[in-house]
Amino acid sequence: MIKACTAAPNDPLNHLIYILLSFLSSFSATTTLTTFPSPSHMAAKFIFFLFLLLVSLTCTLQAISTNQSQFFNLMRTSLSGNALFDWDVTSGESYCNFEGVSCNIQGYVEKIDMTGWSVSGHFPAGICSYLPKLHILRLGHNHLYGDFLHSIINCSLLEELNMSSLYLRGTLPDFSPLKSLRVLDMSYNFFTGDFPMSVTNLSDLEMLNFNENVELNLWQLPENTSKLTKLKSMILMTCMLYGPIPASIGNMTSLIDLELSGNYLTGQIPAEIGFLKNLQQLELYYNYYLSGSVPEELGNLTELVDMDISVNKLTGKVPESICRLPKLEVLQLYNNSLSGEIPSAIANLTTLRILSIYDNSFTGEVPQNLGRLSPMIVLDLSENRLSGPLPAEVCNRGKLIYFLALDNMFSGVLPDGYTKCNTLLRFRVSHNRLEGPIPGGLLALPHVSIIDLSYNNFSGSIATTTGTARNLTELFLQSNKISGLLPPEISGAINLVKIDVSNNLLSGPVPFQIGFLTKLNLLMLQGNMLNSSIPNSISMLKSLNVLDLSNNKLTGNVPESLSVLLPNSINFSNNRLSGPIPLSLIKGGLLESFSGNPGLCVPVSVSSDQGFPICSQTYKRKRLYSIWVIGVSVVIIIVGAVLFLKRKLSKERFMGRDETMYSSFFSYNVKSFHRISFDPQEILEGMVDKNKVGQGGSGTVYKIQLRSGEVVAAKRLWSKRTKDSASEDRLRMDKQLNTEVGTLGSVRHKKIVKLYSYVSSLDCNVLVYEYMPNGNLWDALHNGQIHLDWPIRHQIALGIAQGLAYLHHDLLPPIVHRDIKSTNILLNVNYQPKIADFGIAKVLQARVGKDSSTTVIAGTYGYLAPEYAYSSKATTKCDVYSFGVVLMELITGKKPLEAEFGEDKNIISWISAKDTKEGVMEVLDERLSGSFRDEMIQVLRIAICCTCNNPALRPTMNEVVKFLIEADPCRFDSCKSSNKTKETSNVTK
Repeated sequence: MIKACTAAPNDPLNHLIYILLSFLSSFSATTTLTTFPSPSHMAAKFIFFLFLLLVSLTCTLQAISTNQSQFFNLMRTSLSGNALFDWDVTSGESYCNFEGVSCNIQGYVEKIDMTGWSVSGHFPAGICSYLPKLHILRLGHNHLYGDFLHSIINCSLLEELNMSSLYLRGTLPDFSPLKSLRVLDMSYNFFTGDFPMSVTNLSDLEMLNFNENVELNLWQLPENTSKLTKLKSMILMTCMLYGPIPASIGNMTSLIDLELSGNYLTGQIPAEIGFLKNLQQLELYYNYYLSGSVPEELGNLTELVDMDISVNKLTGKVPESICRLPKLEVLQLYNNSLSGEIPSAIANLTTLRILSIYDNSFTGEVPQNLGRLSPMIVLDLSENRLSGPLPAEVCNRGKLIYFLALDNMFSGVLPDGYTKCNTLLRFRVSHNRLEGPIPGGLLALPHVSIIDLSYNNFSGSIATTTGTARNLTELFLQSNKISGLLPPEISGAINLVKIDVSNNLLSGPVPFQIGFLTKLNLLMLQGNMLNSSIPNSISMLKSLNVLDLSNNKLTGNVPESLSVLLPNSINFSNNRLSGPIPLSLIKGGLLESFSGNPGLCVPVSVSSDQGFPICSQTYKRKRLYSIWVIGVSVVIIIVGAVLFLKRKLSKERFMGRDETMYSSFFSYNVKSFHRISFDPQEILEGMVDKNKVGQGGSGTVYKIQLRSGEVVAAKRLWSKRTKDSASEDRLRMDKQLNTEVGTLGSVRHKKIVKLYSYVSSLDCNVLVYEYMPNGNLWDALHNGQIHLDWPIRHQIALGIAQGLAYLHHDLLPPIVHRDIKSTNILLNVNYQPKIADFGIAKVLQARVGKDSSTTVIAGTYGYLAPEYAYSSKATTKCDVYSFGVVLMELITGKKPLEAEFGEDKNIISWISAKDTKEGVMEVLDERLSGSFRDEMIQVLRIAICCTCNNPALRPTMNEVVKFLIEADPCRFDSCKSSNKTKETSNVTK
């Protein structure tokens, strides 16, 4: 006799089983009393059973539906996002038909996949009580919050849990209850506390990913990790792992992907890794402390495709067995202390695509047939002691994108085959012993972005074919023996951002066509024999940051038009220039840049060590006459233009203003982000020369007083449009700019300049900001107008750090500024700093049309992180580097680039060379009080950490804020009597 349960279970399906058991129990009892039941009695019983079964099944399905529907109702009300519009919970449609939802045949939800939906809001807790049969939960790449993770552990049937890129905070739970779990992806979050060692109990686990969880406590990989014998992918990158790699890892023979990079692992690479016969990817880079030799046993990994053990302390030779691996595509060994020759067997590989061995101590010649059999994409041999000729066949398969061989001892000429590398983006062979002419075809490659041949013995002339390199952004030919003219055709390379042909044998004029390269931010022509006047067209280079024409034979006047540039670094010294130095350049603190020109004079008496004479009255009269003639001409032109416009406009009937269309200059859109009342026409009318207060790489800034009495700053962005620009390109870029501006307008922080509104029309784009009366930090530090004492400088540093920490850590996704520099730090009336100009640079750089296939770096020379200049990929750590440079400016009072630092040296290398106690004292700004010396040195250490070459070693901005607070010079009330600012110059602003 089957004994029925005494109470019906809560689970709907178990309730159905309970009904069935109850019936069978009743039927069994009846047959005991009546051994031979009549057929009619049995039929009645069976019909009654079917009735109960039907009723119970209906109730069961209704209970399932009701319980699960409650969860989807919760989701719909607590989350927002376009992707959820298809979840119509009110129409009666089955949730099993919702996008991203799958159910089993019983109506239970088994799978929810919301990956990349960009939904945001509070995710409901207790998901397992609503969806007890859930097997797969994918929530990655959304903006969710709430304490729902700990309740997910109750989903005992869960097989896959993906919570990647949610940027969640809080501690991690004990994962032991999830016995069926096969996939666990918790990457890209901000979890704190201890790593959950409980994952080693999940014996069915096949994929484990905790990549980028930098807030965890330090932890070690336990020996019992080897219990995970089914694990195929173990990705534990940048998650605070330290200590040795356990030898027992060799028992995890199912592993296909092993990634432990970006941690603090120590000791040797275990030879037992050679037992992982299925391994295809091995990533151990950026651990810094892995030492010893590269195990010969790694040559047993015959399935290996990608091996990266870069940025460690590995020594010895590269085993030849590794260079024979039949499927190897990527081999990266850079930034170690490896030595010996490159094994010749590597040239026989047929699959090798990427070989990067820079910053080691390799010697000997590179196998000449390297690349003959393999489709090489990247070859980086830089910073070794390699010699002999460059490998001639590296571009044989026509795939090469990066060829980097700088800082070696290569000799001979450039192989002719390099001129056929049409796929090439970067070609850098500087600091070698190469010679001979530069092939014209190399300078004309269609996609090349960077060509660096500097510091060699190249001779001959610069080919005119350079003008056809439409994607060339950086051309470095300095310190060679190149002669002839700087070809005017170079102006055809319209995307050039940097040109350095200094210290060669160039002669003839500076071509006026160079002014057509409107994206230039660096122009270095010093140390040649150029003998023309300075072309006025240079004043068209609105983005210029560094201009050096020194040590040539230039003659004539210094063009007055150059005063509109005022780059960060300018040098016209040691030429044959004559006439007056423009007053605006003198006021800009650039007088020293004209030394060594005996024919120059100054129009007013100024204090200077250069001893320039005052210009004669005759010259002044001539200059006044010239100005008068120009002024009259300008007035006539303006009057004529006004009359023409008035006549034209009088013929047109202005029927209204459509604020959603870009129809003309007089029809504009206004997007406001703060409550401020003004007529957009006030802004447009106020953008006149008398209101101009500055300009930079992204536009001209005007100080405008509104009719309400309020003062605002209006930045008119440089227009990148041409008559030939396709309308769809313009609309696309305007849409991108609108999106970027919308993001900036939504940012709210006291250390970030308020963006009041954005005014746009077909012909101009204007950003309206709050006005900052004390200008920018660059002028305060370097133009001699104001003296900032150390407490104020520290206040400025801390404020900048707090603003950046907000952008990096308090916004999801984080915002990368991309162009931190002292000119983008504005100061209010109390010298509190505010960050300006973030996000716009990348949009403006993109406004060149869709034909450009290269990525133009948004940033400023002297502040750029080395990896940004190398990879063009901006990260928060790039901002940290740039902030470190600004810190050094505050500490030293020096500009990022100064002649006293030496050739190719910047403020970072200058400070690094001062490694003694006396040297450290020398770098401190002598204008500052010695009473804060200890605090300044403390901040100098922070700056050095921020400018570490390795981005992973740089602190986060949250950490920088903490460090700066600890270095507060006023924490013991030691600066109450400190004078904040002091006027030190009588020069008119």
